Amino acid sequence: MRVGGLLKQKEALVVTIREHETVAQAARLLIDHNIGALPVTDSKGAPVGLISERDLVQALESEGGEVRSLSASRVMRAPAPSCGEDATVREVMGRMTRDRLRHLIVVTDEELVGVISVGDLVKHRLEELETETGVLRDYVAAQRARR
Repeated sequence: MRVGGLLKQKEALVVTIREHETVAQAARLLIDHNIGALPVTDSKGAPVGLISERDLVQALESEGGEVRSLSASRVMRAPAPSCGEDATVREVMGRMTRDRLRHLIVVTDEELVGVISVGDLVKHRLEELETETGVLRDYVAAQRARR
């Protein structure tokens, strides 16, 4: 399966933050939408970075109490870790594992089309395993019925 197929199974809404907005606003969006990362966009909506929970914790440690008033561009990871819709789930899983990433933004022609998380990949894999288990169960039942 490809990333584009996974995105079709998800909610279409992609929550973003503009690069000039504050870390406090980013934290509020993460909490309000129960998500772990936000793509950061420029004034035209093009992705320029990513802010994750990990980035906020690192900024809190390095900047102290002043972190809430910093702009998103000061704490974001840039360029944002990304992939295309045509990337395979296996490729994305390998990259996320190798680079210790929990989120990738998905871009097509430099346009943000979604976000893929480790949770999305785990859910997909569990669905695959359930399907495989069902097929094997049916196969065993058919073999027993032939006897």
